[in-house]
Amino acid sequence: MDFSLSQKELSFASEVRSWLEANLPGEWRRDRLWSRADDPSWDEVARPWQRKLFEAGWAAISWPREHGGRGATVIERWLFDEELDRAGAPKPFSSAYVDMIGTAVREHGSEAQRRRFLRPMLAAEEVWCQGFSEPGSGSDLGSLRTRAERSGDDFLVNGQKVWTSYADQADWCFLLCRTEAEARKHQGISLLLVDMKSPGITVRPLQQMTGNAEFSEVFFENVRVPAENLVGAPGAGWTIAMGILAHERGPVWTFGFQRGIRRSFERVVQAAKQRSPSGSKVASPILRQRLAQSYVEVEMLRLFGCRSLTRLLRTGQPGAESSLEKVLGSETDQRLQQLALEIIGPYAALWRDSHGLAAEVFADAYLYSRSETIMGGTSEIQRNIIAQRILGLPRA
Repeated sequence: MDFSLSQKELSFASEVRSWLEANLPGEWRRDRLWSRADDPSWDEVARPWQRKLFEAGWAAISWPREHGGRGATVIERWLFDEELDRAGAPKPFSSAYVDMIGTAVREHGSEAQRRRFLRPMLAAEEVWCQGFSEPGSGSDLGSLRTRAERSGDDFLVNGQKVWTSYADQADWCFLLCRTEAEARKHQGISLLLVDMKSPGITVRPLQQMTGNAEFSEVFFENVRVPAENLVGAPGAGWTIAMGILAHERGPVWTFGFQRGIRRSFERVVQAAKQRSPSGSKVASPILRQRLAQSYVEVEMLRLFGCRSLTRLLRTGQPGAESSLEKVLGSETDQRLQQLALEIIGPYAALWRDSHGLAAEVFADAYLYSRSETIMGGTSEIQRNIIAQRILGLPRA
């Protein structure tokens, strides 16, 4: 495999770097790409930053030009994210929903829906959340119970969603709900575009054990949604949703996740050296073995991402291999964060520490990593996909 970049790709990366240098305010910069999980001030800068990106044509660079994109290749999209991370930019609002919700509206929505929703979405004039998971219906979305019953020119929605990122800020919700009560469970699901200001919607932020509240639970009580806000055909929601989740677990996610894991690995190595009697190298051979194993896993994740990028370049679609990346990435990070806590020992219990180990960083990363094998599809579900679609094993 040739890992080198073409001159065109290098020029693209240079263009992005120059634009960020000229347009990213210094007070918005951190040591990496950052979000509300890293700094609550993200809530204040996310919309104006998204607007800047939109006005310069960077909001959805992989989209066709007629829909506000640049027609960028998969490699260029990856390079763009790398430059955002290098500059320490705020994470764009659009990264949470454009690839998934925006792509679904663009590919499956009506012409009227595309005209109405795509531009405000890219410009952060309207922020979106994704209403998929429910209590008891997270990994098995086919068992969801939120219902939308036809009532004249509207759907009447009742139910509950949970783990809904940005619901406390969202203007609209991309809602997965059951419209065909008599259909088989995967065939009776539809997608609705729901105005979050509609009467009957209640949003309750959920505080995580890290202390942050990245997502919320959302309640729908007799919420009226115009029938014209149905995306695709009635009952087509499952097929559309599976395409969305493939993008969520794809190589762009892998490389973003891999950057964070690699930084964590470097912090763990530094902490191991600090805790060593010599203060400059890791003395314990067992610890060196475990660090070496972590390095191998981080490198494997990078190579998995390269393989998926190659597939995307050839076919235009992420494949079932994205489930391999999801399992490897989430479980690698959990093992790495566990190792970090073992290395710093009792200091891991300190949220603020004066011993130069930044214990609160390790503690926060460890607690957050527990969610990674759940979000975007649990490891159990991913292993079923791997078994059936890659290995060709029969259903149990």
